[in-house]
This record gives sequence, structure tokens and C-alpha cells, in this order.
Amino acid sequence: MELKASAKDFVTATRPFMKMPEGALTDPEASAEFLRRLRSMPSSARAAEPVATVVDRRIEEGPAVRVYVPGGAADAPVLLYFHGGGWVAGDLAMHDSTCRRLANLLGCAVVNVDYRLAPEHPYPLPLDDAAAALAWAAANAAGFGGDPARLIVAGSSAGGNLAAAAALRARDEGGPRIALQVLLYPAVDASMSHASVRELATGYGLESPTMRWYWRQYLGGDAGGADHLASPLAAPDLSRLPDAVVVTAEFDPLRDEGDAYARRLEEAGSGVTLLRFEGQVHGFLGLLGVSEDADRALASVAEAIRARLGRA
Repeated sequence: MELKASAKDFVTATRPFMKMPEGALTDPEASAEFLRRLRSMPSSARAAEPVATVVDRRIEEGPAVRVYVPGGAADAPVLLYFHGGGWVAGDLAMHDSTCRRLANLLGCAVVNVDYRLAPEHPYPLPLDDAAAALAWAAANAAGFGGDPARLIVAGSSAGGNLAAAAALRARDEGGPRIALQVLLYPAVDASMSHASVRELATGYGLESPTMRWYWRQYLGGDAGGADHLASPLAAPDLSRLPDAVVVTAEFDPLRDEGDAYARRLEEAGSGVTLLRFEGQVHGFLGLLGVSEDADRALASVAEAIRARLGRA
């Protein structure tokens, strides 16, 4: 299938910020300039979708969070959302629209997590913040109409990495029970060894050399030897993990690793819903409220979440 018009528009709009300058992988000055450019990318200026209650909090010895509670939420799931941005960019505003829409679509509280960013705060510090937010949500769910037995970890791209890693860490360390993981075009393979990394290396928004740069910022150097909490696909054992909804996009260099992670989760015993969006690129849900394709896609994700929770 060809790129959809909305995907072409998204690639064009983000290219000035996301096109990595030549030399950024080896030249510290070029790398620093690229980081400044990424962090200058504006959040959407579209009007915020109304949600009954929106509150900003600071977790003690943890990250800032923004909690969205729709009207009538009672004993509902609680969804933690970790934004994308290559672990180096993004904040509460970046996916505010997504979190608002998910709260309203699912009728549940959503906790938007402002984790620390690399390279100033490399792995495992962003994951530490994700784990702290998960523990806080489990302890405080009832206070915003949530059921601590139905926690969902969700995220896009680098945030999908954190969601997957938070589920692994909770399993390994006896953390809160997670009912579902929702991984939107996740970065789960630091080796970047899948075919889509080569076949879709440039020209589709996120580019493979840029993704290598992101991994270096997150890991504080070469991605070789990254452990399974940094690179979840490297985990030797994916058993006893929550069911999953995994989203991939046809023209995304991370497509194949997302597919592979979904496949391994299913082989290890998790129930998995894999949604492939044809004609789309990495990050396309960022067009929520602008593109009907993105609106329909997120509605499909919400329906898959409801269906999976119904089976839990």
C-alpha cells in the first residue's frame, strides 16, 4: 500500500525537527544541536478535549504526572501513559490530546507520566520514574475512581519501550499486578537488527540512523549488550507478562520489532491483539484531532483495550 495522505503530511511537517544533521552520531556539537531542535518541536495547538477532572501532581521522590478522570469513573481501569520522543524529548503536553481522548473513550482515569529525559538522565532513570509512577497509581487508584487490580501500562515509541520494560520489571521484582500493556509502535530492540530497519531506513519520518542516535542517548553509549529492561526483545523469558495490545505501522522502521515482540509474548502465553495500520508511519497517532485516520486508529486501539480487559 502507498503512504496515506495524512502520513505524507505528517512526515513533511515533522521533517524540520526530526531530520538528523549529518555527523550527529559522531560529532558532539552536531548531536547537541539536534537535541535542541528536537526539544523545540511544538506540541499541538489544537483545543484541548474536555475531560471532567484534570489534575497535575508531583509524586514524592518520583516524576510529575497529570491525571485525567472522566465523569462517572468508578472502579474503572487506570491507564498509565508514557510519551514518546526517543527518551530525549517530550513532556506532559506532548500527548495531552491522546490522554484526554483515551480517558473519554475508555471511561477510565489516565495518568500521563513526565519521566526524566536522556541524555541528562540515561537508563535506568526514565524506567525508575515509570516504576515509581506505577507504584503510585496502584496505591492511589481508588482516589480517582480507579481499580488497582486493573492497571494498564501504555506508551508510544520510547514510551512503548518504558511500558514494556515496566511490565517486565514489575514481574521480576514483585511490583504491582498489571492487567494489560498497550505498546504503540514500540522501540523494543536496541540491536536494530530487523528487516524494516534496513528497508525503511530513510524517508518515512523516523529514520534508522536517528533511532540509533536515540538509543545511544538513552543507554549512555553503544547499544551493544543492552539488558532486557532497556531492550525488552532481548529478554530470554517473556512468560507471566500481561496481555498486550501492540500497534505497528506499515512504513515504520520499528515495525518488525513490534511484530516480533507481539509474537514472542503470544508464544510465551500472553493474549495479544496486534493492530497493523497500513499506509501509516511511526508516530501517526500524533495527528489525533487533525487526521480522521488517527482518530479512527485510536478508537480501534480503545476497542482492543476494552476487549482484552473483558478477557482478563
